Amino acid sequence: MTDSVKRLAINLLPLLIGVMAFFIIIGPRALNPQNIAWLGNGDPATHYLGWVFFRQAPWTFPIGLNPAYGLELGNGIIFSDSNPLLAFLFKPFAALLPTPFQYFGIWFLTCFVLQAWFAWKVVGLMSSHVGVRAVSTALLLFVPPMLMRMPFHLSLGGHFLVLASFYLGLHPHLRHRRLAWGVLLAAAALVHAYFLAMVALIWIADLAAGYFKKKLTLRSAVIELIALFSLVSFCCWQAGYFSVGAEGAVSDGFGMYAMNLLSLIDPGNWSYLLKDLPGVQGFGDGEGFAFLGLGLITLGICAVVGLLQGNTGFGQQLRHRPILLVALVGLTVFAISNHVAIGSLDFTYPLPPVVISIANIFRASGRMFWPVYYAIIFAIIFLVIRANTPRTAVSLLSLALLIQVLDTHAGWVAVRKQLMVEPASKWASPMVDPFWESAAAHYRNIRWIVPQNLSPHWMSVADFAGAHGMATNAVYLGRMDTANWKRADRETAGVMASGKYDADTLYLLDERALLQAVMNVDTSKDLFTRINGFTVLAPGWKQCSECLQAALQISPLELIPSVEPGQKTPFSYGGKGRALLAKGWSDSELWGTWSEGSSAQVMFRAPAPVHSLRLETTAFLPPGHVRQGVVISINGLPALNVQLEQADGNVIDVRLTTEMQERVSRQGVLSLQLQFADAVSPKQFGIGQDARQLALGLKTLTVN
Repeated sequence: MTDSVKRLAINLLPLLIGVMAFFIIIGPRALNPQNIAWLGNGDPATHYLGWVFFRQAPWTFPIGLNPAYGLELGNGIIFSDSNPLLAFLFKPFAALLPTPFQYFGIWFLTCFVLQAWFAWKVVGLMSSHVGVRAVSTALLLFVPPMLMRMPFHLSLGGHFLVLASFYLGLHPHLRHRRLAWGVLLAAAALVHAYFLAMVALIWIADLAAGYFKKKLTLRSAVIELIALFSLVSFCCWQAGYFSVGAEGAVSDGFGMYAMNLLSLIDPGNWSYLLKDLPGVQGFGDGEGFAFLGLGLITLGICAVVGLLQGNTGFGQQLRHRPILLVALVGLTVFAISNHVAIGSLDFTYPLPPVVISIANIFRASGRMFWPVYYAIIFAIIFLVIRANTPRTAVSLLSLALLIQVLDTHAGWVAVRKQLMVEPASKWASPMVDPFWESAAAHYRNIRWIVPQNLSPHWMSVADFAGAHGMATNAVYLGRMDTANWKRADRETAGVMASGKYDADTLYLLDERALLQAVMNVDTSKDLFTRINGFTVLAPGWKQCSECLQAALQISPLELIPSVEPGQKTPFSYGGKGRALLAKGWSDSELWGTWSEGSSAQVMFRAPAPVHSLRLETTAFLPPGHVRQGVVISINGLPALNVQLEQADGNVIDVRLTTEMQERVSRQGVLSLQLQFADAVSPKQFGIGQDARQLALGLKTLTVN
């Protein structure tokens, strides 16, 4: 072979390794751009649907806005995790692409190829031996934290971005550093915010090290800092990061989605030989999943032996990179969070609320360990290379690779199974009645009320809307615009109270919206019924000559749930009472449901005359707040004024007068209205950060 052919073969080797690993682990079916069967659940569904709406929407500025997918809840394509980088690349060709079209299989192949390429480049900084580089590259393709993400969080399969940042940060003579770092930071920003944070921190560490080592002048470092910060800000703006406002960017969960200190050795069902450690993979711990794999653990033992023998130069390498080490330590502390867990043992140390609020921007803090994870792997490989001859190193690395592939098969076989389901170009839908096609031709929007992120049946509704070119708020977003959502919630309550709905919008109502809207529907012109399990309100439908009028005509009151006499109805999570909560209630909990705000309402149909109601309740009485006053009305008529002075064990009996019974009979429903003059929030009394105004906790209702 000529030298040029040999160099070409060597350069193609890591790419070939990446392609082979892709077909072994992922399989070929995901590459079919019209196969969406494997995307039809949870997070992958919103990743795909965000792209569906984006491809057919007009161009906007910023270009990453996706107004039809989310409406007022939020409309940046970054928050459906649709991989803006690829969305921007494919949208100009949307008219030429088939329907459906998904690019996530192409993304996975890209991830494997680039993971292999940058693994090859980083190991090349340690050794020029082709065998060492090839086996190490293959080993870095069978890392559980990357593979376990792929069926769920599609963009988070891009671990090659972390490897690329190490290559740039460790390269001793990096040429065109601003261009290289700029491209990498821009790509990370357009893939996922978590990767941007990781890559940016390693860049900052490299920039600072360059200045202190006199490789960069102060002027050059400042110019790079300003230029690349501006570039990243522009990319974030264009991807829609700023479309949700500052309040929407912050969520809850820091400390919950953290890394357990035993994560490196806990297999989490990714090993045949090693058993899961108790308490490591609890709720939220999956975000900190960082199992090395039995092969890498075995190789790590060899690396420790080599380190103890000395003469590896490992300590010298560490001393040359103090700033990078500080950055990695910082990532580790953040990944562990203030809720420190060691197996099933844990403790929490307090942090100021402002720190918690900032940390909640990246609430899944366990992910931030990924750069440290790869640094550990590179350290293991470095020690094995330096402590042994090339032939011995290749043998040890090959043995580790064999063990890694075979043992982690326990986990990646499930990944392959999920991505190799029978191909399909559409998802099954419950919306099969002819009404839906007629409605899609008549309405521009389809809204779920009350507005909420991750609404029930959001996937079916969004799929229907996307297929028919409609805008919808039935979506699942990583972050939503909290201020706009609250405004929309208030406006929707006003619409339901007035009965005046937008003529261009089809409404789907949840249980609470049904109870709020049912008394104010104009049945002479609006259709209010149940179709395929959905409560449908179609404004102006009965006056539309082109609209299909075959939908079942029923009285709106028939949609209200009924309560049988003598039946004790629970309001706990999953209890039947949740369907009776009209407004003024928080989400149900295991014990019952808290009121929220200064008033609340319960509504139901009673097949027989109602003489009395019995409520089993609790009261929110923090220290210093001795009573909760409750004023109760039945269908607008005053019924009872009671003072609750004990936290639990409260029973409220409400007797219905003859006038109340007649009004209930005439209106067809019983509306129990409660007013709370003494509602307070836990936050007011220093009990956590809960700002809800609480008064009464409803446990059960008995109708007599």
